[in-house]
Amino acid sequence: MPVDHGRPLALVTGANRGIGLEVVRQLVERGCDVLAGARDPAAGRRAATEIDPGGSRVSACPLDIADPASIAAAAAQLTERYGRLDILVNNAAISYDPSARAITVDLDGVHTALETNLFGAWRLTQALLPLLRRSPHPRIVNVSSEGGSISQLTGGTPAYSVSKAALNALTRLLAGELREDRFLVNAICPGWTATDMGGGGGRPVAAGAASVVWAALLPDDGPTGGFFRDGRPLPW
Repeated sequence: MPVDHGRPLALVTGANRGIGLEVVRQLVERGCDVLAGARDPAAGRRAATEIDPGGSRVSACPLDIADPASIAAAAAQLTERYGRLDILVNNAAISYDPSARAITVDLDGVHTALETNLFGAWRLTQALLPLLRRSPHPRIVNVSSEGGSISQLTGGTPAYSVSKAALNALTRLLAGELREDRFLVNAICPGWTATDMGGGGGRPVAAGAASVVWAALLPDDGPTGGFFRDGRPLPW
């Protein structure tokens, strides 16, 4: 029989470090149970134990979003154990490439970035839609970047920027198609934060994660199909 503790259930990808790990921590503090998705199962278990040593609120979920078989296995596990999902946070991302240029970049590398940053989030969302439809308050949060804002692009970081611009487009499509089913789907830019991908600079990770958590816990009359940082709209 599926487990139901009466608390919102969230899945966060890329949850073993950085913004993903902090999003898990803040969602637990806000009353959610959380599945910490991580490509490395051992790293996922360490993250879950760090936040919830007792194991009652956070569970590790082995999940490589670039691998369709891994996505299928995770979806089957969630269906069997929980039977529903309330919040999906597509956070996992790779290939921040500030030294590359669109005119010379290795397109194989761009393809690799798209497989995770766009298609991974897309495949996972499709696989988990049946579980999200069982929630009274379904939320999908795509962790994006202002680097994917088409109106702001001038050059550089081609793999990352194109993949995040595409993720923003996917956000709009999902929001429109799922609006009648009560979904709220938004893209969030956490800003430049002090993570490994951010190069160790920028604002505190907790501040960037708070933007993501804001979208994950929006009330039913909250926005959908938007692009935000700190609860304020960003240009597409």
